[in-house]
Amino acid sequence: MSDNRKQTLNNIADLFESQNFAVLSTQQDNQPYSSLVAFAVPPDLKFFYFLTPNTTRKYQNLKANPKVSILVNNIRNNAEDIYNAVSVTGTGVAEVIDKAIEQKALDLFLGKHPNLKKFSQAPTTAFIRIAMHRYFMVNRFQNVVEIKVK
Repeated sequence: MSDNRKQTLNNIADLFESQNFAVLSTQQDNQPYSSLVAFAVPPDLKFFYFLTPNTTRKYQNLKANPKVSILVNNIRNNAEDIYNAVSVTGTGVAEVIDKAIEQKALDLFLGKHPNLKKFSQAPTTAFIRIAMHRYFMVNRFQNVVEIKVK
């Protein structure tokens, strides 16, 4: 692994660890839709996990079209964000996974979001895993680095 790739992956991992929420973009009938989700990722960054009620528009959209994107950033809504903020867009394919079978992944998620334990146990709550294909990290306003997930 090149030093640049390793550093970029470390920067992405650091950003994901420091943030609790992401914007999830789904699509149905050629209409994009964005939602705020609490998330967790494993250290290898291959997957992106979140919970959602199975009655939501995002759930219906990802069932109809599993191709999704996520956006995570560390903006604070200050003028300095133009040069200091880091933003990562990821693209991948979402699927509903069984909470009982994927206990290790659910433990990872609840380790980051212990306040969502009761929500995770509801029979109408779906546990979603996105198999990540690419990440695009933007920093210093317009420096873009693309990473393919292996």
